[in-house]
Amino acid sequence: MQLPFYYYLLLLRPLKMPLFQLHLPDRKLKMWYKKHVLHFKQPAGTSRGVLTQKESYILHVQYVNYPELGIGRGECSPIWGLSIDPKEDYESLIRDICDDVNNYRAWMFDRLVEYPSIYFGLEMALKDLEQGGKQQLFPSHFTQQKESIEINGLVWMGEPAFMQQQIEAKLRDGYDCIKLKIGALNFEKELELLDGIRQQYSKEQLEIRVDANGAFEPEKALDQLHQLNKFDLHSIEQPIKAGQWQQMKKLCSSSPIPIALDEELIGIVGWEKKQLLLKTIQPQYLILKPSLVGGFKSTEGWINIASAFGIKWWMTSALESNIGLNAIAQFTYITGNKMPQGLGTGSLYENNIGEVDFLKSKQFHFQPLAL
Repeated sequence: MQLPFYYYLLLLRPLKMPLFQLHLPDRKLKMWYKKHVLHFKQPAGTSRGVLTQKESYILHVQYVNYPELGIGRGECSPIWGLSIDPKEDYESLIRDICDDVNNYRAWMFDRLVEYPSIYFGLEMALKDLEQGGKQQLFPSHFTQQKESIEINGLVWMGEPAFMQQQIEAKLRDGYDCIKLKIGALNFEKELELLDGIRQQYSKEQLEIRVDANGAFEPEKALDQLHQLNKFDLHSIEQPIKAGQWQQMKKLCSSSPIPIALDEELIGIVGWEKKQLLLKTIQPQYLILKPSLVGGFKSTEGWINIASAFGIKWWMTSALESNIGLNAIAQFTYITGNKMPQGLGTGSLYENNIGEVDFLKSKQFHFQPLAL
């Protein structure tokens, strides 16, 4: 039997310890959860609609006979309409896991394949407990507050005046990399907006990433990419809807702007299918959201396969509360990726958990959560 060529590429990579490992002692556990509805300070526009609130489910786990060893917390953070997690039995499944938490290995092994955000929440809570329940899952210079993570400034969709206002605020705050959501306005207006930015700031002064969230039609996408190219964009995320592998492959091979896959990764489970996706489409970048792709372990799998194919990546949040955002930032730091990350979402909510602000200008700084 002849193995595919990318199998040998993976074998040639230097061996290293996994970034994510879980080693809990064999002690009886108890788990409970609390639903938390996050409210946006202002409506957040995407090509799929406008968000005003966001549901999260916070898991709490501790040792039954050793409560002094802390409480681990994890966040299940679905985005309905984007996550593959079925909505109908979502909360009832969380209750089942809480009742059966001592069989967490069986749940994580095969029962949560279709519930990546619940898998991530369980994984996060158990890892936090392993580390003493202090929301320091991956100890590092970052959690010691010796180093920080550079992030991009996020600009939400809206009328041109509103988007311009956001851009000016990000620039005043010192950001030199911004990400614009596009695809909801008239395309000509979006071109005008980008033209106005580039007249003021060159690509050396300001890196611009755009995210279309699959808004372009496949037959028109290449022409639109050529029109966008005159603005010296760093990359474009998901120009067409996910699931159109051959059309996306053609775009990635002919686009003048590097393409990043985002929604395309959702629901792709298993080493072989992940390899097949990247081998087929051959994108320039991946956008990794642990809540949508199945947690730290799955995210690390994407990183390893992407590295074998020479594909770059960065991490973004999936609108988690501070609990999930904090965990993702810690994991991001230990990967060593120095690109600006998409982790600037904690300030979006008026009722976030933990009463901290991780952001100082364009830097994400670790802060202990007040829980």
